[in-house]
Amino acid sequence: MSDLRSALENAQRPRRRWRWAAAAVAVVLIAGIGIAIARSGGSSEAAGSGAPVRGGTLQFALIDYQRSPDPQWGTNYAESLIGNNITDKLTWQDPDTGEITPWLAQSWEYNADLTEFTFHLRRDVTFSDGSPFDAEVVKANFDQYVHGDPALGILPNGASLLRGYRETRVVDPYTVTISFDRPLASFLQATSFTANAQPGFLSLSTLKLSAEQRTDATKVIGTGPFVYESWEPQVKTVLARRAGYHWSPPALHHDGEAYLDKVVFNTIPEASVRTGSLVSGTVDATLDVGTTDEKPLADQGFQIIHRGVSGTAIYFAFNSSLFPTNDIAVRKAIQLGWDRQAIEKTILTPSYSVAKSILEPSVPGYADYSGSVLRYDPEQAKRLLDQAGWVPGADGIREKDGKKLTVKLLGINNLVVNKPAYESVQQDLREIGIDLQLTVVPIPDYTAQQAKAKTDWNITAANRSRNDPAALNLQFGPSAGNSTYLSADSTGVNVDELAQVLGKLETTLDPATRTAYAKEAQDILLEKYALVNPVYNPSQVIAHAPYVHGIVFDAQSRNHFVDAWKNPGN
Repeated sequence: MSDLRSALENAQRPRRRWRWAAAAVAVVLIAGIGIAIARSGGSSEAAGSGAPVRGGTLQFALIDYQRSPDPQWGTNYAESLIGNNITDKLTWQDPDTGEITPWLAQSWEYNADLTEFTFHLRRDVTFSDGSPFDAEVVKANFDQYVHGDPALGILPNGASLLRGYRETRVVDPYTVTISFDRPLASFLQATSFTANAQPGFLSLSTLKLSAEQRTDATKVIGTGPFVYESWEPQVKTVLARRAGYHWSPPALHHDGEAYLDKVVFNTIPEASVRTGSLVSGTVDATLDVGTTDEKPLADQGFQIIHRGVSGTAIYFAFNSSLFPTNDIAVRKAIQLGWDRQAIEKTILTPSYSVAKSILEPSVPGYADYSGSVLRYDPEQAKRLLDQAGWVPGADGIREKDGKKLTVKLLGINNLVVNKPAYESVQQDLREIGIDLQLTVVPIPDYTAQQAKAKTDWNITAANRSRNDPAALNLQFGPSAGNSTYLSADSTGVNVDELAQVLGKLETTLDPATRTAYAKEAQDILLEKYALVNPVYNPSQVIAHAPYVHGIVFDAQSRNHFVDAWKNPGN
């Protein structure tokens, strides 16, 4: 994925700063937990009064920008959010329960060993160019999504999500069977996946286009409730309502077309300008609300809605092959050596929470480790380092064999809490003799540096959006993401054992068994080998004007606008 990101970044012109004539406003939050909590304590959908009204344009602000209109490629939040509104998925995942429910597929079944999944498609779905959505289109999409097309410059964007993909077989015009060369229990959830490099369906005409040709947004054709009107790289994307759309997920209880005429996604990198633009009325809603802006905005009457990002917490993945994080004593000391309560009190708002596991609490199989390895115990951390031969130096930073206990971290600044949270950890670790050096940069710079992470960085700080415990295998499995760079140099880690434990998550859909396997996976990552240090649970926080209603958060906390509407005259 990083190579494709770099290719597109190099192809685009330098980033332009967004200029809004709006006052900066200093602003922190209200309490509330749930799928989408508003200032009044109710959901976003219920925040308005009266029946939905058709028409109008929603001006929506984002910290990031869409680097390509191709939804199967896009990996940042702006790209997945926009892609979800021009494409649909086979299934919809209930954000409260995690249940997989119908969408473009009306029903499905699978074999006992979870290597074949058969889907029965709706017969009334079309792409916005009028072409039919059928079994042949599903096959063409999955084949290209997993295998890519070198001649077109299309990379295998879905290969990591659909590991072991064998083929999609057309059973009849509206039935497909998708098969794998190994059990893949998480595939059913993957058919609803709305985050990084999502499997949103594109028309056959779009699949024939090269990566370069897909930068003409009007040629990127989906089945979704909106269509591309225009794309101005690094500035804004405009979506227009799709005429004739009538196949929203049944779980949304939305009949017919989207209510809004248009949604305009504006890139506004500066938090104060996003807030000022909302207050001035230049935009109607903004994502990426600064933590210090939540409460002042709520006090002014703006609605604050949020949902925790299902998947993993924001975590430090330790490079287990690189000195000094190849020492388990160092990894365990970092887990114990920082004050979670301080971050909760001084940095987080009630929209967020301190991590108590590597999984986010909404993910099935989540377990709480706050009473064991994920507690603040600086004295125990010091003892671990003492026993491992790390001696305090003249400046307070520990040393061993003439080498300083310097730990280099690479992180992304795409979430407003990231850098201040890392800085708090940095201060606490210095007190126990660990020099945590931070490099927190925009996604393009992070991607470029990540290519050298195995040799240059002790920690990569990230998260994985996916409302399924198999996110752990996807991210940390030795033959999958291998975020901790397991190798023969990973002192004291049984790589085969880790692979076996994480791999169990793909072998069953029985809820009780899967919960037990998820607990084993968390145990081995957090307790036995201390390969990760979860920091906080991220959240997507939106502030919107009181005349805006119906913004939906899905199970990956991406937003859908098919049900969104505005009061007349706004």
